[in-house]
Amino acid sequence: MKRMILGLSITLAAFAASAEKNERKTNMNKRALIVVTSHHELGETERKTGWYLSEVTHVYYPLNEAGFEVDFASPQGGAAPLDEKSLKLDDPANKKFIEDKKIAQMIQNTIPLSKVDAKKYQVIHFAGGHGTMWDFPDNEPLQRITAQIYERGGIVSAVCHGPAALVNVKLSNGEYLVKGKEINSFTNEEESEVGLTKIVPFPLESKLKERGGKFHAGNNWADMVVVSGRLVTGQNPQSAHSVGKKVIELTKSINNH
Repeated sequence: MKRMILGLSITLAAFAASAEKNERKTNMNKRALIVVTSHHELGETERKTGWYLSEVTHVYYPLNEAGFEVDFASPQGGAAPLDEKSLKLDDPANKKFIEDKKIAQMIQNTIPLSKVDAKKYQVIHFAGGHGTMWDFPDNEPLQRITAQIYERGGIVSAVCHGPAALVNVKLSNGEYLVKGKEINSFTNEEESEVGLTKIVPFPLESKLKERGGKFHAGNNWADMVVVSGRLVTGQNPQSAHSVGKKVIELTKSINNH
C-alpha cells in the first residue's frame, strides 16, 4: 500500500511539474506589443505632448495578468515622451506603472518599429496621446506590422488618438484594415472641445470614416468601446480600462478555438 501511495504521489508530482512547464511554455509564447508615440510637440504651439499614461496602463496590466509578456515600441525607438497632463497618480494602475523600475527602463528603451518582428506578437495595442497624430499615420513599419499581426489572426486595439495608427493600414488584398469595420476614436466634437481642431494634422473621426470605417461615437468623455471582429477601439482616456477588458476577452475566445 505504501509503495502504491508513493508511486501515485510521484506520478501526481510529475504530472503537476509537466503541467506547470507547459503553462510556462504557453505563457512564453503569449506576447503583446504596446506602441506609443515618439512625438512630443503639439504642432507649432510650443506646447508639449506625448503618450497618455492611462491608455497604456489600463491595457498593460490586464495583458500582464493574463500571462502575456509585453514589449513597448515607438516609431523612433528609445525614450518615449509621456504627456505630463496624463500623470494622474491617484489612479492605482498609473502609480504602480510609474514606480516600477523595470517598466521605466523599458519606456526609456522602446523598440524602434523598424526592428519589430511581427511574428512574435498575438496582440498589438496603440496607446493615444496627441503625439500619435503626427508620427503614427505614415509610419510604414507600423502599417506592415499591424497588417501582419491582424492577418495572422492577432488582435489589434487602439484608444483615443491611438487609432491614428490605423488610417493608412492596408491588408494584403489592398483594402484598408478599417474598411467595413465598426470603429471609434477621439471624436471631432471632443477635439473641438479641447480646442485642438486646427492644431492636429487632420480630424481623426473624419479620416477613419473616409477609409470606410463605420464610426460609432459616444457622448463626449463617455466610456465607449467598439469591437469589430479582432479590432478593438476606444474613444478617449475614460475608455482605456474597457479596451483592456475587451482585448483580454478576445484573447480567451481565440485561444479556445
